Amino acid sequence: MDHIPTVSLEKQQQFNHAQDQQHLSFSHDDITSQDASFQHAMNPHQMQMQQEYEQQIFQQQQQQQFEQAHLWQQQQQQQDSYNGLDDPANLQQDQSLLSHAHLKPGHKATLLSYTQTLELYRQNAKKTNDPELQFEFAAFMIDAGKPLDDPQTRAELFDEAMKLLRKLATNGHAESQHYLAECFASGFARGKPDFDKAFPLWVQASKHGHPDAAYRTARCYDEGLGTRKDNARAVQFYRKAASANHPGAMWRLGVVTLYGELGLSASPRDGVKWLKRSAQAANPEFPFALYELAQLHERGIENIIFIDPEYSVSLYSQAAELGHAASAFRLGECWEYGKLGCKQDPRLSIHYYTLAAQEEHPEACFALAAWYLVGSAGILPQSDAEAYIWAKRAADKDLPKALYAMGYFTEVGIGPRKDMDLAIEWYKKASDAGDKRATQRLEGVPVDASKDKNRDEKCTIM
Repeated sequence: MDHIPTVSLEKQQQFNHAQDQQHLSFSHDDITSQDASFQHAMNPHQMQMQQEYEQQIFQQQQQQQFEQAHLWQQQQQQQDSYNGLDDPANLQQDQSLLSHAHLKPGHKATLLSYTQTLELYRQNAKKTNDPELQFEFAAFMIDAGKPLDDPQTRAELFDEAMKLLRKLATNGHAESQHYLAECFASGFARGKPDFDKAFPLWVQASKHGHPDAAYRTARCYDEGLGTRKDNARAVQFYRKAASANHPGAMWRLGVVTLYGELGLSASPRDGVKWLKRSAQAANPEFPFALYELAQLHERGIENIIFIDPEYSVSLYSQAAELGHAASAFRLGECWEYGKLGCKQDPRLSIHYYTLAAQEEHPEACFALAAWYLVGSAGILPQSDAEAYIWAKRAADKDLPKALYAMGYFTEVGIGPRKDMDLAIEWYKKASDAGDKRATQRLEGVPVDASKDKNRDEKCTIM
């Protein structure tokens, strides 16, 4: 669409409120973080295709939003004329406020754009006593301040936002209480996590019927964060959140019921019921029930869960699509070794290992290193450099066999260079972590330093 219709700020806010509150302040950061990780595993052609696809989706979404806004404008055009909102000066202000081109991916933010947008937003927030609008403004200030280069301006925005959030939280606004608690728990507010501040805010928000706040309160009681551990209170708040269909609460309640934790008697049947309910509501933040059920269908529970490898693979796939690293790793194993009824398929194995490795799953990083060490014809080129990089990432997570592999790589020259002193350091770390091969190597047992890149099977060192 060549022309972007303009609407008044008030009506745009009413329109946005009717869209089921779908746009969260931190969603763009989460998406770009995941995109950056996934693109690391792509070749240039794949990255170009991915970028073109994302651009098409973005344009389609913008087209829909502009068409909806235009329809809303037509419906309200007559009323606008009575209120003076069709005045050119007002329309120019509205268009300036509603243009967020400076916030789009790939566009460098400018201080002037932020200043204009924030000032108009601030003026409108001051004119209303609507706590929802004021909360959205506070969240917008935090979101808008993050990409700014000027630390003073950024700090001023954050300070203003936090003051407004505290005011709203004191007045009993549940979403502000929850958001403020997240700021403290994530370390955003004070530079490090502060559950002593977050916990009471979650308790307050949960009393106002906020499901996620009830879940966070339960986790605090469960793990002793910001308060003492209290199994009974943890279960109480898990049940409260689960009754509101919170997937995280239903998953945790399913696990503790299944295995008899937090002072509950084990009840596999009830535990599975909660897990199934959670799986139906699974999302990228809470895919865990899908993984739990997949594992249960691998081994079965008499008279409750039947063994079904094919269904396990389906559940793992659903969880992997939601970003669950352990599920992606399990699928990588299945397609590599032909488990759970999967035929061996190097392409799918590498694909799922890559998904898991991008989430820093240690075993997946190591498995990907093994694939790079030998390569796969027509699928993955052999690369000592990549093998070294991924093994190092696994070793940084203290995976014993990865620590040993790093010692071997450094000893025989796979990677940057041979360095026997550094190799011994890696072997010591591996030995301390329980790797017997490393202990033997330190005792003088030689390793096979030959490296045949043409063999079909992976190097036994992995």
